[in-house]
Amino acid sequence: MITAEQREQVRGWFTGRLPDDLFEELAEVTVDREEITVIGRIPAPRRVADASPAEREAAVEGRVQEFRERTRDDRIAVARDAEHRFGRKVSWGVECDGRRALFTHVAAPVMTRLRQPERQVLDTLIAGGVARSRSEALAWCVRLVQRHTDDWLTELRESLQHVQRVRAQGPDGEPPEDPAAAEG
Repeated sequence: MITAEQREQVRGWFTGRLPDDLFEELAEVTVDREEITVIGRIPAPRRVADASPAEREAAVEGRVQEFRERTRDDRIAVARDAEHRFGRKVSWGVECDGRRALFTHVAAPVMTRLRQPERQVLDTLIAGGVARSRSEALAWCVRLVQRHTDDWLTELRESLQHVQRVRAQGPDGEPPEDPAAAEG
């Protein structure tokens, strides 16, 4: 698991490394073992007040596509540096007028052993047309859990960070500084 400090270092690196005019704002940097996802906010297209929802949606889609093509070389250069520095693939996306679009992202295989009751859940999702395969059904389940347990997952991540701090203070970690020894 990545610590909050490591996550802040990655975000800070991207903040300093990205060209100033790439995004209006760096909205989000997400890090896991395989991937760093960088999401930036871009300006919404100018549109007339009486545009239909379909026209507005098409304008946002066009703006996202234009941004993707125009910034490809800059994003590739940053991604190469980041992949070398952090040992993870870099994925990109944008937020535009309230819509989020991911350009590329890692679909990492997950090895797992499921017993029959768990497989039956996945097969039910397939039979119901929610998913086309067991891997897609499993991804759907993960997104559902993520949506409904965000507070719990946040608390768990914070607890894991505390465990990492305590573990670092063990015999193989850095000893805490002794104030009495510093005075002598």
